Amino acid sequence: MGDLAGIFKAYDIRGVVPDQLDEGAAAAIGAAFARVTGAGTVVTMHDMRTSSGPLADAFGRGAASQGADVIAGGLGSTDMIYYASGDLGIPGAMITASHNPARYNGIKLCRAGAKPIGIQTGLLEIKDLTERGIDPAPVPGTVTPRDLLPGYADHLRKLVDISSVRPLTVVVDAGNGMAGHTVPKVFEGLPVTLIPLYFELDGTFPNHEANPIDPVNLVDLQRAVTEYRADIGLAFDGDADRCFVVDEHGELVSPSVITALIATRELAREPGAAVIYNLITSRAVPEIISENGGVPVRSRVGHSFIKATMAEHNAVFGGEHSGHFYFRDFWFADSGMLAALHTLAALGEQPLPLSQLLARYSRYAASGEINSDVADQAASTEQVRQAFADRPGVSTDELDGLTVSTGPWWFNLRPSNTEPLLRLNVEAEDAATMAAVRDEVLGVVRDNTDHSG
Repeated sequence: MGDLAGIFKAYDIRGVVPDQLDEGAAAAIGAAFARVTGAGTVVTMHDMRTSSGPLADAFGRGAASQGADVIAGGLGSTDMIYYASGDLGIPGAMITASHNPARYNGIKLCRAGAKPIGIQTGLLEIKDLTERGIDPAPVPGTVTPRDLLPGYADHLRKLVDISSVRPLTVVVDAGNGMAGHTVPKVFEGLPVTLIPLYFELDGTFPNHEANPIDPVNLVDLQRAVTEYRADIGLAFDGDADRCFVVDEHGELVSPSVITALIATRELAREPGAAVIYNLITSRAVPEIISENGGVPVRSRVGHSFIKATMAEHNAVFGGEHSGHFYFRDFWFADSGMLAALHTLAALGEQPLPLSQLLARYSRYAASGEINSDVADQAASTEQVRQAFADRPGVSTDELDGLTVSTGPWWFNLRPSNTEPLLRLNVEAEDAATMAAVRDEVLGVVRDNTDHSG
């Protein structure tokens, strides 16, 4: 069995195959998952990595050994497991390492209704049971293959109907990930001329990493949008739960802008609803939520915090600056495809090009996320706190790392959970102010340390 202690993370299971995660480990985790959830039936899906199918089969065998019946959904995106778990009312397991390099794989777990399982909500129990081992049930469950893609596509198209919008030319970069499997079915019959990039499922990622948060992985999409004079470009990560948008000029659209756009659409449908945003999202987002009659609710970074906050406030929608978008109508889970459909609907329901449509949602200058290698995260953060503590009009909070704000600008400095890094995000009313604040904070953080951009 692989290295169990090293692969159980805060929100999921992830490690190098087969050194840390192998079929024996997957089967043991599947058995523990069935026992902890107490489920009579579970559903599994997997991404396109060469190790994913065998790991999913092993996980299913483990769950069946505890008497649980297994619906083997086969190839799918992570938001497909949320659809299956929500629609069928059963726990689910997705075998994927998302955007990680090809040698990695992992398992994302949820309870019935797509409720997340993290280290504080069952994952620690699953780890403990996996390590101890569990005797099989007297009667094993069955494993039944089922194609869940048609139901998933129909469900999304009922939530956002773009069948009658103006015709759109859309470039989609799937990065050889699962969007190459899901996009053709979801877009089938819609008024969309689809220009596919890297739709061949290939877990070795031969063209570029399936990680659109890194600008280098968007270059091909940006080029294709301008070359084909497309209306919009969409980029998905490896398991297709995140979506990034490029406008008709090939310019990247901030996920904060997409959050504001979708929030406006959802609040038009349900006035007065709560909308969640995380604390590195643009200040424009809570402003726009309020202007449209909604209740903005600030959250820590991370899907487990967003989902919990959404459930607490019965929020209609939530957005993260990392390209994750969450919907109450989708069991409070995230779906990059649903965010894409909302964006296409907003674009196709009016005549303006995307850049003009979105101009009113972009109000401030932002640094983007800047990582710095530090020897002592807490000490560096404290130095920054002291540097800004006595300035007039400055306020601080520690919801997630250190946030320092004043009228014209704000910044957040928070530690990575997995690496010796501090992550900085700065936003200001103009680019010059943003640059000045950014450089001052980095000057403190990187004093006498090595750094990376």
